[in-house]
Amino acid sequence: MKNALKKVDPAILIVAGLLVILFLIGSLFAERFGTLQNIANVLEQSVSLGFVSLGQALVVLTGGIDLSIGALINLTSCLTSGLVNGRAEMILPVICAVLLLGLLVGALNGLLTVTLGVHPLIVTLGMMSILQGITLIYTLRPPGCMPLFFDFFAYGRILGFPLGTLIMLLLFALIILFLKRIRLGRYIYAVGGSPEAARLSGISVNRVLITAYALCGFFAALTGVYLVSRMGMGDPWMGQGYELASITPVVVGGITLAGGKGGLLGVLLGVLLISFLNNLLNFMDVSSFYQWIVQGVIIVVAVSFYTEKIRK
Repeated sequence: MKNALKKVDPAILIVAGLLVILFLIGSLFAERFGTLQNIANVLEQSVSLGFVSLGQALVVLTGGIDLSIGALINLTSCLTSGLVNGRAEMILPVICAVLLLGLLVGALNGLLTVTLGVHPLIVTLGMMSILQGITLIYTLRPPGCMPLFFDFFAYGRILGFPLGTLIMLLLFALIILFLKRIRLGRYIYAVGGSPEAARLSGISVNRVLITAYALCGFFAALTGVYLVSRMGMGDPWMGQGYELASITPVVVGGITLAGGKGGLLGVLLGVLLISFLNNLLNFMDVSSFYQWIVQGVIIVVAVSFYTEKIRK
């Protein structure tokens, strides 16, 4: 048992322990917190954070960051509901188009980063401004609508389990396999650990970076589609705040901002931790403004803890 625990990433044990503590505290302060109905609701609500954090994690593993995801969510959500506008036959082509758009925007972020030699923080910050401007040129208010049955993506259940959560878990599993079993996925860790050493080993660093940012853009677009399913329409400000929100589970889950270290299981547990924490704070009537403060404190504490651990 001890040997098995030694092989487990400490971050996973820490986040899992915090989840258990959170449930114990929640059960004391909120009677409905531990009910199956509330757990199912929180799992539904965690899907959008899970999608976007999965993409952000891939970028952070390379040593980068993507601040454009919130604006990309805004654009893709507005395009989805605006172009479909209640027409069922338009759902599939529009969703395929916006997911492709997310992939291309992410790839462009990666391409600009490697060709201009500019830090990804600056590149994606500029892209955030561009995408938000395009969104507001397209619409200043929630556009169009979706057919009623499309809410099955967000609210559907399979054997009582939320469909969106099942899709999120499947995507996490696929990306974990990608990182462990596929050569390109393993290269993401190599590039994050040391770009120069990866280059000297014959790895196409530029290709790896573009792939990571492209996947991040894809998951941001998927988040936009999911939120449209939840709300029934897009909104030009729907993705606001996801830049910070997506980073929180990544650092809490043990992925270092320097890149090259950490795993996605910790990120998944981080998503659940943040989602259940926000749910408990809602039960306790804590303002959403204070919840942002809590997330900021969590990021600082997590980064400080893992940085100190690496130094030792």
